[in-house]
Amino acid sequence: MPMTDTRRAFLQIHFCVLLWGFTAILGKLITLPALPLVWWRMLIVVAALALVPRVWRGVRAMPARLVWSYAGIGVLVSLHWLTFYGSIKLSNASVGATCIALATVMTALVEPWLARSRLSKRDVVLGIAVLPGVALVVGGVPGEMRLGIAVGAVSALLVALFGSLNKRLVEHGDALTVTAIELGAGTITLTLLAPLMPLLPGLSDAFAGDLLVLPGGRDTLYLLALALACTLLPFALSLVALRHMSAFSAQLAVNLEPVYAIILAIILLGEQRELSTQFYVGVAVILGAVLVHPLLGSRPSDVNQPEALATAESKHVAD
Repeated sequence: MPMTDTRRAFLQIHFCVLLWGFTAILGKLITLPALPLVWWRMLIVVAALALVPRVWRGVRAMPARLVWSYAGIGVLVSLHWLTFYGSIKLSNASVGATCIALATVMTALVEPWLARSRLSKRDVVLGIAVLPGVALVVGGVPGEMRLGIAVGAVSALLVALFGSLNKRLVEHGDALTVTAIELGAGTITLTLLAPLMPLLPGLSDAFAGDLLVLPGGRDTLYLLALALACTLLPFALSLVALRHMSAFSAQLAVNLEPVYAIILAIILLGEQRELSTQFYVGVAVILGAVLVHPLLGSRPSDVNQPEALATAESKHVAD
């Protein structure tokens, strides 16, 4: 039986989610601190996009005000990635992935504020529903990992902010061009932040690092995999897949990203030995609320934020 476009798209989007799940694993395996790790990832992606003529045409055709708007969002993207990998360095991949699951909750609460609209009862219920899960997660990790949870929650909030802002501008630029502008601005932002990282009390070991020192051989391979196989490849595949499936189906799939990441962390890193049963019960509560949330509302008919797929570990393709 020949494979239909819809089934192929379903398999492609789940393959993308699996690749995104690997970003947390690579973040733990790469020995660089968070800032040089993210800086190299962004630099590699921007360098690859700079080879695409379509990107340069898109930049030239875009009004300056819009370029600056996307660049501002890119600052938030860079801070999101910085805090995401900082969370992993301060705890582990499972904790970082769990915190990113909170981005759905943060978006539900932040977006109405940005759009100056009324907060829906469904979103309030979602926020309340995850609170027991958060409490269980915090109580289920060693004390030294709790700072990683706090940093991960900041990362989730940044996802909500830049995702909501991206949505307001999504129709105004080509997805590849927008990604190049945002990640280019993010690279510049991290370059400027680098001298300040050693000043962070209690965080400098996890965040600070010299940008001018070339990574070692293994770290270089992992960084290339992170930038090319886990960023650009799923970005391209997801854009193709989303043409043949509803935004609702895609959102259900991408909400599984923390599940993939946690399972990979257990298989590849043995992180279950560092965490208690209470932690995994909390994860189940959070993910249960996140996965049920889209079932309680109207199903969106189209994807209105494709370029966000390339710039976040939490890929909100629709509401």
